[in-house]
Amino acid sequence: MKYGLINLIICFVVSVVIAPYIIRWLHKIKFGQNILIYVEKHKTKAGTPTMGGIIFIVSAVIGYFIFFGKENTFATISILSLLFFGIVGFLDDYIKVKYHQNEGLKPYQKIVGQLGISIAIALFVYFSKMNGGLISIPFSDATIDIGFWIIPFVIFVYLAVVNGVNLIDGLDGLCAGVSSVVIIVLTVIFFLISRNWSGALYSEMEHLNIVSMGVVGGLLGFLCYNGYPAKVFMGDTGSLAIGGYLASMVVLTQNYLLICIVGIAYVLTVLSVIIQVSYYKLTHKRIFKMAPLHHHFEQYCNENKVVTIYIIVTLIIGILTITLYL
Repeated sequence: MKYGLINLIICFVVSVVIAPYIIRWLHKIKFGQNILIYVEKHKTKAGTPTMGGIIFIVSAVIGYFIFFGKENTFATISILSLLFFGIVGFLDDYIKVKYHQNEGLKPYQKIVGQLGISIAIALFVYFSKMNGGLISIPFSDATIDIGFWIIPFVIFVYLAVVNGVNLIDGLDGLCAGVSSVVIIVLTVIFFLISRNWSGALYSEMEHLNIVSMGVVGGLLGFLCYNGYPAKVFMGDTGSLAIGGYLASMVVLTQNYLLICIVGIAYVLTVLSVIIQVSYYKLTHKRIFKMAPLHHHFEQYCNENKVVTIYIIVTLIIGILTITLYL
C-alpha cells in the first residue's frame, strides 16, 4: 500500500498542475458543455469546458508508467480500459461540442465501441489461467465456475458498469467523488483479500492496487476544479473511462458482484432510469420528478448537498463492506 499512496500523491499533483492548462486549452478551442433543456437549474452551466476527463486520464497513465513492473497484466488491461473507453467518450463529447447538440454518438455507435472493448477483455478473461470462468462470492472464499458463460457475463458487466458511471455524471463533483470512494474501497478489499497470497497473482493484485490509487489521485486533483461550482466537466471522456477502469477492477479479480454493493450509487442510478422510462411508457406518468435519481433529489435541495450525501452514503457502505473482510 506504501507505493499506492505514493502514486496517489504523484497523480494528484500532476492532475492539479496540468488542469489549469487543459481547462485554458478547452476554453480556447471553445469546447463548452451543451446543457440539456429539461435540466432547468443547470442553464447557468452552459459553456463550462467539458472533456476534463483528459486531466485524470493523463495523470493516471503517468502514474502507471512510473510504477510499471513485471507481472503487470491486471494493471495494464485496466489502464488500457481507462484509455479506450475514454476514447469512445472523447468521440461522443467531440460530436456534441462540434455540432452544438447534446446527443453525440448515436446509441448504436456508442454500444458498438463499448462492445468491441468488452469482447476483447472477455476473451482474455476466459482463456487466462488466472481467471477463466470463476466468479468469487463476496465475503467468502467460495467461487463458482460458469465456464464459457463468463464471456457474455463479462460483456454485460462492462456495459452495465460503464453506462452506470456515465449516468451518474450529472452534478458537479458527483461522479468523481463517488468513484474515488468506490475505487479506494475496492483497493482496500483487494489488499485484504491478497495479503496472504504469494507469487504472480499477488504481484498482479499489488500492481493493480498501485495503479488504482493513482487513478484516485488523478480524480481528487480533478475534483479541485470539478467541485461545485465546476470550472470543468469530465464529460463522457471521463465517465466512460472511469466506468471502464472500475469494470476491469472487478472483472480481472473475479469480484464481479462487489460492484453491486460498493457501487450501489450506480445501481440505483440505472434502476431509477429504467423504472422511470418503463412506468412512463405504461401509464404516461412519472414516479420521480426527474431521472436519473440525483436530478430527482436536486429538486428538493441544492446539488452540493446531494453530492455530499451520495459520497457519505457510498463511504459508509464501503466501510461496512471492508469490515466484513477483516
